[in-house]
Amino acid sequence: MPRLRADAGAPLRGFTPSGAKPAHALIVPSGAGPAHAPTRPPDAMIAVGGRVGAWAGLDAQRTSKRRAGQETHRTLNRARGFAAFAAALILLALPAAAETGAPNVKQIYRANCAVCHGAKRLGGIGPALLPQNLRRLGKVKAARVIARGRPETQMPDFGKTLSPRAIDALVAFLTTPPKVKPRWGLSEIRASHRIINDPATLPPRPIYDADPLNLFVVVESGDHHVTILDGDRFTPIARFRSHYALHGGPKFSPKGRFVYFASRDGWISKYDLYGLKMVAEIRAGLNTRNLAISDDGRVVAVANYLPRTLVLLDGRTLAPIKVIPVTNRRGTRSSRVSAVYQAAPRRSFVLALKDLPEIWEMSYEKTPPLRFSSFVHSYEPGMVEGLHAKRFAILRIPLSRPLDDFFFDPGYHNVIGSSREGRRAVVVNLDVRREIATIPLPGLPHLGSGITWRRNGRLVMATPDLKEGAVSVIDMKSWKVIKRIPTLGPGFFLRSHEKSRYAWVDVFFGKNRDAMQVIDKQTLKVVKTLRPAPGKTSAHVEFTRDGRYALVSIWDMDGALVVYDARTLKEVKRIPMKKPAGKYNVYNKITRSEGTSH
Repeated sequence: MPRLRADAGAPLRGFTPSGAKPAHALIVPSGAGPAHAPTRPPDAMIAVGGRVGAWAGLDAQRTSKRRAGQETHRTLNRARGFAAFAAALILLALPAAAETGAPNVKQIYRANCAVCHGAKRLGGIGPALLPQNLRRLGKVKAARVIARGRPETQMPDFGKTLSPRAIDALVAFLTTPPKVKPRWGLSEIRASHRIINDPATLPPRPIYDADPLNLFVVVESGDHHVTILDGDRFTPIARFRSHYALHGGPKFSPKGRFVYFASRDGWISKYDLYGLKMVAEIRAGLNTRNLAISDDGRVVAVANYLPRTLVLLDGRTLAPIKVIPVTNRRGTRSSRVSAVYQAAPRRSFVLALKDLPEIWEMSYEKTPPLRFSSFVHSYEPGMVEGLHAKRFAILRIPLSRPLDDFFFDPGYHNVIGSSREGRRAVVVNLDVRREIATIPLPGLPHLGSGITWRRNGRLVMATPDLKEGAVSVIDMKSWKVIKRIPTLGPGFFLRSHEKSRYAWVDVFFGKNRDAMQVIDKQTLKVVKTLRPAPGKTSAHVEFTRDGRYALVSIWDMDGALVVYDARTLKEVKRIPMKKPAGKYNVYNKITRSEGTSH
């Protein structure tokens, strides 16, 4: 175990090898039910602007009148005590339903769900229960969760108090859009903002003796925790509860000190990797895809499905800066934001839009360069028509169809995009702002997991395929497919390192989901098939800072990180984890390693 610094004055924060909840750990509510209630010390919270936010519900008028600790304590008592009287409440609710022949689903929701998920289903200490948030879960699994609860959480099992008919009615209710369209604008976002540890009180240097740039941030989706792993010793140095269903991959501040998380139900969290403390959090949306941070660390951009907005936050405190509705130029059509990306060499954010045939580029510089933002009569000197230099102004790049999965070339001049329809990718030049090439790609390429390397003096990229068992290798000058490398099945993640001769691809779907295939980057042939846990899904490789070791995730509640020697392909160590969905090396991410996604 890494030794803490003698001057740290603190125990190992949040790490419990047995999986028990640490009494002193800084824990963030994951929001998946009563059991995801936070156990943060009361003095770890600082109200912002006189508002505490929505820890125990999102009614800003109510919560602004109470201290955060009092409201949290009251909500926890209600949530924990509910299991004792749930049966009594439901018995009161069901007689009338029996007479009419249909369960009174609104009364069932109020009695059983509202305390954690909010009266308007927008979430509280539990996630939002809206169709957009439940789509991935599906009706069958949603009914199972209601009946059986969620392991490793305090989401109770209602199968003992609710009939199968009542559960089915509740699922139908939750998967139906509310009559009143949910609102989550600037005032609601601002009300949810919390400073948990004042940035001025954070330690000037790490409180441990591990290399802070060779840390791995491991997202354990099995029980909604995050583990901070020493990438030299392969031992955990911290573990803490996250919000429910983190998504889009954590992002790091420019020097790697801070890491930012986004959850599917809109919570954005900032964590200090030096002091091992949560710094701040805010709810930027109701259904969020991912976040990006500017290369100077000043601005965090959040991509939302619901509402259809891009939200800009202050990188230091997460205070809201601006909410931008995502619409076409005339404002007649809106779009979900599939993802937002940092384009560091361009000092801008680039947005992938789900429902509009456009790419957005937005400069985050305080004084952006002059650019033409629309049609003009002339580009001659002195013809300033159409020029702008406004911060966060939107440059729209028209497309032949919407693209929602992106990959950037190393210089960020070109973006390669595809849609969920698959079968092809489109190359868009961000400088001339138009499509310049089409790449035929059968199946459904997962460009967001693409990587690059040099082969025979030429830059190539490769992408796995979500529908077909193949990895496509593309020449980035001619935009031609060099080879389709056969694999044992469709894959999700492809990873490598600039110091490794191999690329690793999983077989995420199908009967060979336990296989991890290793490809020689020069011969373009599979040289090894590993099965680190037969019968269990293996996925998402990440390398250490120096490229010496490759870490593979076993996606199972009884899962692990399996460490391989990246040269010999031999197993070195196995670290038990609860469904480690992804792990992210600080150095590889902040240096934009060619072998990992950005």
